[in-house]
This record gives sequence, structure tokens and C-alpha cells, in this order.
Amino acid sequence: MNHLPLIIKREYLNKVKNKAFLIMTILSPLIFIALIAVVAYLSQLNNDSQRQISVLDESGYLTGVFKDSESIKYNILTDKNLENAKQIVKEADNYGLLHIKKMNSLSEAKNSVEFYSEETPSLSLISDLEKLIEIELTHKNLAEKNIDTKLIDDSKINIDITQENFSGEKTSKFDSVVKLAFGGAAGYLLFMFIIIYGNMIMRSVIEEKTSRIIEVIISSVKPIQLMLGKIIGTSLAGITQFVIWLILGGVLMVVVTAIFGIDMTQIQSPQQQMMQQAMTDPDAAEKAQIIFSAFFNLPLANLIIAFLLFFISGYLLYSSLYAAIGAAVDNETDTQQFMLPILMPLILAVYVGMFTVIEDPHGTVSTVFSFIPFTSPVVMLMRIPFGVPLWQQIVSLLLLVGTFLLTVWFAAKIYRVGILMYGKKPSYKELIKWIKY
Repeated sequence: MNHLPLIIKREYLNKVKNKAFLIMTILSPLIFIALIAVVAYLSQLNNDSQRQISVLDESGYLTGVFKDSESIKYNILTDKNLENAKQIVKEADNYGLLHIKKMNSLSEAKNSVEFYSEETPSLSLISDLEKLIEIELTHKNLAEKNIDTKLIDDSKINIDITQENFSGEKTSKFDSVVKLAFGGAAGYLLFMFIIIYGNMIMRSVIEEKTSRIIEVIISSVKPIQLMLGKIIGTSLAGITQFVIWLILGGVLMVVVTAIFGIDMTQIQSPQQQMMQQAMTDPDAAEKAQIIFSAFFNLPLANLIIAFLLFFISGYLLYSSLYAAIGAAVDNETDTQQFMLPILMPLILAVYVGMFTVIEDPHGTVSTVFSFIPFTSPVVMLMRIPFGVPLWQQIVSLLLLVGTFLLTVWFAAKIYRVGILMYGKKPSYKELIKWIKY
């Protein structure tokens, strides 16, 4: 008799009715949103504060350059020497002192600017000041050489290379950004899902083994059915938890923003500034249109189908290994010696995806790793947005499914013997013996 549906139902209900599962399902979004709200609030306070910077310009080249902004207020010091200026800044408790030394010519400007402060200034502030001074002194240097700066600006030519394949389909550099974002998100989501819920499966097996409940269950159920039931049931519970997190997280984001008036997007204030600058660009509408076109140029149907197939197959492959490890040991401490062979292919897949697929998605390294079953779920998901031939996807998927079936067969042998073994710390040699039984 096939007991698999009953085992799946039992595992699913045991997980979703567990108090710890219910508490973490509710608390996790609350904690996450609370952390984001705190960071956003602190970031907003930091952005609202205005820094006072005193400027001592002994060169006379930068008169009228420093203008107040929302984040910086400049205090221009005149008829002061450096020591007096430092004393004034300390007494006023200003953020710092920008000192431009006296120069005989603009050729001395490179080493003639210093910034004094009690604490290390922010990197962005120094970069902004350097850029402001460089632009002004460059214009003055050109003017001294009787070079028309407007003529130079008008002479600049901006190039935007259009891309088109031999079949006539046009793309742009934004297409590559969108493809990278989609592929990276898919690969990283699979990586995290395997880590979180694979460990949940392993702990579930260890818990039943140590409580001796498994001795009763195994008398009427085949080990492979019990293992698959645990994998599928726990996976469904994980999907349920993930969906609840998404819904609850979205609702909480809206509630926190409405009630407390905290702009949750302030946590990405640098990116917001870039977006605001882009929107003030006269070509912003055209750029937005290009980005939307890049998204809809993706092979969406292929991506969705491939994501589901590779996600499920990859997760089941690694879950069977987690279940086998759980059956082989008596406690979580003993699992550490077996975790490295599982985690290494996953970590390798992420690194190959980040550093190789991005640079050359159709190169030898990317292609080879997209066929290796233990790395293909992540690497192939990152490659597909760039246009992978259908036959490569099918071959990779068949290899992945075949490896999963073979792994389940090996894992079931370990599961069958290990599930009833107590008080003995297993080794790799022992696991090989169990497989041969």
C-alpha cells in the first residue's frame, strides 16, 4: 500500500501546527520589519542633520564656490590664519575645517587642500568636496590658458551603442542589467531555500529518531516513502511559511509607514538620490521606457517554467542529502562533518554565477557548471535570461532529475540503516557500508 500521501499530510500538519513554527512564522516578519523601520528612522535622522563645515580659503580661487545645501552648511572664514580657524571650529563644535592653502599657481593645487576634523569624515563627503574643487579649479586653469570651457563642453560627444542580434532584435545595456538581476535573484532564492528548509528536514529526522517514534513508523512504511514524505511535507510547509511571510510583510510595511510616518524607502537613500537625479534628466522618460522594454524582452515563459523545474529538482536533490545526514546521526553536532560536501557545491555555484556567468554567460566555465547537477540549479537559472538553447536546458534538467533519483536511492539506503542506529558516531566509511547493505 502506498503510504506516501499520508506521510506527506502528517509531516505538513505536524509542521504547520507546531507552536515554534507558528510563532516564527508570525514573529519573523515583525522582527524584520521592525529592524528595517529602525534603520530607516535612524537613516532619516542622519539625513535630516545638517553638518557645519568651516572653509578657510587662502588661495582666493574658490570664492563663492561653497553654497549651502540640505546636508551641509558652509561657514566661510576670512582674515584668519590656520590656528585661529582650528580654534573657531573647535569652539563652535563644527563638523570640520576645509583649508585651501595659498598657491602661487594652479599647478600646486593637487597637494594644497586639507580637511581637519575631530573624527574621520565620511568618504562620500570628501569625494563630493574633491569633485566640487576639481571642477572649479579646472575651469579656472582653462581660463588662465585662454581656453574657452564652453567650447570644450560643446565639443563633447556622448556615445550610446545600440545592440542588435543578426535576426534583427534590438537590445540595450539595460537588458543585461535586468537579466543579471533576475538570474541572481532566482539563484540566490534557491540557495537560501535549500539552506533553511534542508536544515528543517534534517532536524525533523533527528528529532523523530531520538524520540524513538521512528521505530513504530518504520514497521509499516518503507524507508524511501518515509524519506520522500518528509521531504515533500516539509517543503510544502516551507512554501506555506514563505507565502505568509510575503503577505504579512507587505501588510506590515504599509501599516508601519501609515501609522508612524516612517518612510521605509529611506534605508536606500543613496539609491533614491540617484533615482531623483535620473528623473530630472530630460531623457528620464526615454530611459524608463528602455528599462520596461528590457524587462518585457526577457523570455518570461521560459524563465518561469525553467525556474519552477530547476528550483523543485534542485531543492529535492539537496533535501534528500539532508534527510540522509539526519538519519545517520543522533544530534545536530554530529552533522557538521557531513555538511561541507553539501554546502561546497552550493557555494561554488553562487560564486560561478556571480563572477563567471555575469562576465560570459555562454563561456566554457558557465556552460560546464550549468550541466553539473549539484551546481546546475543555480548556474542554469542565472544563464537562462541571457538566452540558453532549449536543448541545453532539457539536457541539464534530465541530468539533474537523474541525479536526484540516484541520490534518493543512495540516501534511502543510508536512511534505512541509519534511522535505527543509536549511540554510534558514523563516519564516511560507515556510510559506504550502509549503502552496500
